[in-house]
Amino acid sequence: MKKPSVPASEPGLSPGLRRYLYFTAALTGSAVMIVEILGAKMLSPYVGTSHFVWTAQIAVTLVALSAGYYVGGRLVDRSPRLGRLYWCILSAAFYLALTVAACRPVTYWCLEVGGKYSLAIGSLLASALLFFVPLALLAMVGPFVVRVLASAVTSVGGTMGRLTAISTLGSVAGTILIGYVLIPFLPNSVTMWLTALGLVLGCAGYFAGWGRKSSSLTPVWLVIATAVAAGYAGVRAEQARPAHSREVFRGNSNFGLLQVIDSPDGATRYYLNDYLYQNTYDRQEKRSTSMFTYLLHGLARAYTTNITDALCIGLGVGIVPMQLAAEGARVDVVEINPAVVPLAEKFFDLKPEKLNLTIGDGRFFLNQCRQHYDAVILDAFLGDSSPSHLMSREAFTAIRRVLKPGGVLVINSFGDFEPGRDFFTASLHKTLKTVFPGVRIHARPGGGNVLFVATDTPEPRFLHAPNVDSVHPSVRWATESAFANVMDTHPDHGRLLTDDFNPVEFFDAKNREANRRSLAMSMKSFGKTEDEDGL
Repeated sequence: MKKPSVPASEPGLSPGLRRYLYFTAALTGSAVMIVEILGAKMLSPYVGTSHFVWTAQIAVTLVALSAGYYVGGRLVDRSPRLGRLYWCILSAAFYLALTVAACRPVTYWCLEVGGKYSLAIGSLLASALLFFVPLALLAMVGPFVVRVLASAVTSVGGTMGRLTAISTLGSVAGTILIGYVLIPFLPNSVTMWLTALGLVLGCAGYFAGWGRKSSSLTPVWLVIATAVAAGYAGVRAEQARPAHSREVFRGNSNFGLLQVIDSPDGATRYYLNDYLYQNTYDRQEKRSTSMFTYLLHGLARAYTTNITDALCIGLGVGIVPMQLAAEGARVDVVEINPAVVPLAEKFFDLKPEKLNLTIGDGRFFLNQCRQHYDAVILDAFLGDSSPSHLMSREAFTAIRRVLKPGGVLVINSFGDFEPGRDFFTASLHKTLKTVFPGVRIHARPGGGNVLFVATDTPEPRFLHAPNVDSVHPSVRWATESAFANVMDTHPDHGRLLTDDFNPVEFFDAKNREANRRSLAMSMKSFGKTEDEDGL
């Protein structure tokens, strides 16, 4: 019986065209990884960076790839004409160009459809609407190119192996490019536009070199021009500014979008990370108007006899470290995001030379540290939550190891005490008590910032009365209330947090989703204003 064979590839498939098809596989493999990672970054200002968001993005990517592989195989079986493949890639580029402008309104719509406390649903829907179609179209390249390149059954294995290897290497290149070059140095909108532009140029290369026999290339060039224009317009729209304030800086980083915004009268300056307010600053008086900065400093001073050596895990804009340094302490600071340092120096009067600044992860620093401190101040946030690897029994054990006898750990967190919403606060309290003999919680009535104090003293108490003379008048009452208000948690409402099992993101999801959703919706009113000013 005659063996079945794969139908021959297109007549006249030249060596140059064969090489271009392999290049196309590498290009689209790179684009898939860029879109997968960048998509989550584009959504993060509105939906956060929790594992729910990454789960949604990865799930949408995998389903899109599956659909693309299937449809691509069916399409090439009907007709192996390469023009159809490059039209699919061009359509993906056009769609990606549109996502630059569509990301914000689509995500807001998805948040509204998701309903209250349904950020996970909203993020899944937004990811699907924005990225499923282009990812599926790009996935069609694999089966289409295999079918075109393979001239017989006996050559399918080699063709498939080469194509998969080249596509995977393209994906590796895209991953490295997005992680180490594009995200740190370019706005997300520009990166997505450049990705679409790269795909457009790839298609233009084929149509200019091998697709000229088509009856008319006018629609091709029209779509290409429209895609480029749409992406550029989206970039300009995305870089628009709030009408009711003046944005003096906007920059991307490995850890989200950084913004510095001045109030209309120029008196107050705000520092935001992925639309989350991280600190507020009185430009005239050169001091913070955020309550937690005074609590971090004041509680560290109140619960220990003297601070000659201090460690701050998390720089923020440098308010607390600079205050400790001004009082004569030797201050080590660990900050994971290098982009924050020049921002704080230019806009918030940070003097890096007065601090011993290390760029890196706080946990790694603790594991390597041989210095001992009178106070460790933990004020680290990743998006809208504290990094879980710094909030475990093992992390607190490492902190206690670097504290001097009588030293104090002060933690800034964001939590709740209401039953059913207090999992994180109760869990953090329970975990700290397994490491430190004495733990106290300070928070103002009504929730918000929750400050934990941990020492080696079984019954911690103020050794010095907190001094509120330097507290900004706008937050003096709230700060005094938090100093005086000592809270407790229900021991059965939390669990011990360890490196091996730290399910805070899951059980605290409703709180974080409510905060993030409220914040995202509040940013919806932002309009457009002047051009940005870089560092």
